[in-house]
Amino acid sequence: MRMPLLYHFAVLYYAAVWLVGVWHVSAVCAAEGAEQAQNPVIWADVPDMAMIRVGSVYYMSSTTMHMSPGLPIMKSTELVNWDLVGYAYQTLGDNDALTLTGGRNAYGGGSWASSLRYHQGTFYATTFSHTTGKTYIYTTRDIEKGPWRETSFSPALHDHSLFFDDDGRVYMIYGVGNIRLVELRADVSGIKPGAVHQTIIEDAARVTGGKGGLRGEGSQMVKFGGKYYLFNIAWPRGDMRTQIVHRADKITGPYEGRVVLRDQGVAQGSIIDTPDGKWYAYLFQDHGAVGRVPFIVPVRWEDGWPMLGIDGKVPRTLDIPAGRGGVGNIVASDEFDRRPGEPLLPLAWQWNHNPDHRYWSLEKRPGWLRLTTGRVDPDLPSARNTLTQRTFGPHCSATVAMDATNMKDGDVAGLAAFQKRYGLVGVRMQNNARSIVMVSAESDSPQTLETVPINQPVVFLRVECDYRDRKDMAYFYYSLDGRQWKPIGRALKMAYTLPHFMGYRFALFNFATKTPGGSVDFDYFRASGELTDAN
Repeated sequence: MRMPLLYHFAVLYYAAVWLVGVWHVSAVCAAEGAEQAQNPVIWADVPDMAMIRVGSVYYMSSTTMHMSPGLPIMKSTELVNWDLVGYAYQTLGDNDALTLTGGRNAYGGGSWASSLRYHQGTFYATTFSHTTGKTYIYTTRDIEKGPWRETSFSPALHDHSLFFDDDGRVYMIYGVGNIRLVELRADVSGIKPGAVHQTIIEDAARVTGGKGGLRGEGSQMVKFGGKYYLFNIAWPRGDMRTQIVHRADKITGPYEGRVVLRDQGVAQGSIIDTPDGKWYAYLFQDHGAVGRVPFIVPVRWEDGWPMLGIDGKVPRTLDIPAGRGGVGNIVASDEFDRRPGEPLLPLAWQWNHNPDHRYWSLEKRPGWLRLTTGRVDPDLPSARNTLTQRTFGPHCSATVAMDATNMKDGDVAGLAAFQKRYGLVGVRMQNNARSIVMVSAESDSPQTLETVPINQPVVFLRVECDYRDRKDMAYFYYSLDGRQWKPIGRALKMAYTLPHFMGYRFALFNFATKTPGGSVDFDYFRASGELTDAN
């Protein structure tokens, strides 16, 4: 079921990428010293946002797919500056795809778009997965500290929106093209037998006037002024991502719909109000190799319809104070020093697929992250226990210090700009001799572009990403003393590919091609918005 959807998305993405690339944004949120926030509010891969307001605090969930932990929860007090506060789950499941075993993987899979609700003192974060065939509902009384309780059931309700109605009944709205409504049990443990389960909107994308393409998905339901408003995305063939809304007096319909935003490909999401009565839409844009980035768009109500944008356009500058700007703790440097009682890893870190906890440690060498190979793998995408963080725009860099003393023959370890077409700089142990290597998979298969023999175990590695004006280039460097840097290999033209379906990530890795059991130690990971003069 998943692969036809991915193929469908791929056709749409590459057919319309030039349309969403006509507008370039020059700041992550607010330029230094500016008073007002700017779009995108987060210049990093935070797609499929779902959002709630509880009092004066906003919470947002997003998609991280095959990463673990997953279903991230973020917090803000003004819709612009967001901080990670936790994840709804540590692992989604333990099948071969999610654990990178048996020759399978969950790239492009895992968990997709989520829904977020607060009802009678309980927080609900929901998602679904075609990798497991299930719908998941996570609940907690404390969204910032947890713990979360999991309930799951089959089937996987695609791009659903959880909705608690005023009469006490609870529903999910889901589907592609033909949007369906299904009633759940009161305890949200599954679909309620014999209850409402019907199509409420046929061919949701019909209101765009376009033909073919993405027929309508990404459901998010809002009730306002006694009416039901269902937000969806459509993507007519040859056009751009478009935000549509249908409204009805009853949840079962009939619904009438219209286009509420067709600009810059900014779409998919819903609307939210502020304590002082303002309304905003939270949407995202396909922004090249960095991923799908969040936008905030003003909303006004006109004749009972939410009208998005200013004169139908997405503004660059918002009527919201910029605050600190930046990506907050969504990306975080790490010295790998831990005090007693501290979490082992900052929230910014996510494992590529489920980790095998036997083969990583912050305790075997205090102040260092140790990655040990537990099996033989052919390449980086196959390797387990790869630790990742988002890259971010408009430009960024990551620097690590790595001790390769305990590598075994055939091992490769280092730092990568990771997606399907990845690039890496690292140390390769071959014939019991160490070399710095730069490997590029820009052509879809990894090629070693440069090899530099070295006579020392400790090396310093750096990857830089330049997303300005959709340049989407990554550069690779090494140093033997941490001060003088040399470029290696050649620049990687990064590309957002649908098989991985996420923006590029910085990745720390170690994999064996001959014999497992070798290890490397990382002294630090330092993320920055700076680039070298060479770029």
